Amino acid sequence: MHEYSIVSALIEQCEQHALANQATHITRVDIKIGVMSGVEPALLHTAFDTFKQDSICHNAQLNMQIQPLVILCNDCQIESILSERTIICPACQSYRTRVLDGEEMLLMQLEMEQDGD
Repeated sequence: MHEYSIVSALIEQCEQHALANQATHITRVDIKIGVMSGVEPALLHTAFDTFKQDSICHNAQLNMQIQPLVILCNDCQIESILSERTIICPACQSYRTRVLDGEEMLLMQLEMEQDGD
């Protein structure tokens, strides 16, 4: 399950941001997950809850925004927002589409605290 390696990289990124901002605790982690990212949100959440225990994120809440797939059809020039994993244009059924959004996982925001806050 690659969600464990993704969470490991996510927590490492959180620790780097905390260090750069002199924070000692991270209380909230907001991420955006595209439907075509290959990440299973439920497995990612379980992995985060498991691995956060021995990190700066030990009390952090993970918030996930699922990003729908956004495609642009090269034939009819219509931009479509799709919740399923397909690259077929719903307007003209063309396969000649370009993905604009929904393929990646991004760290969007962190809520951090310093000792005494």
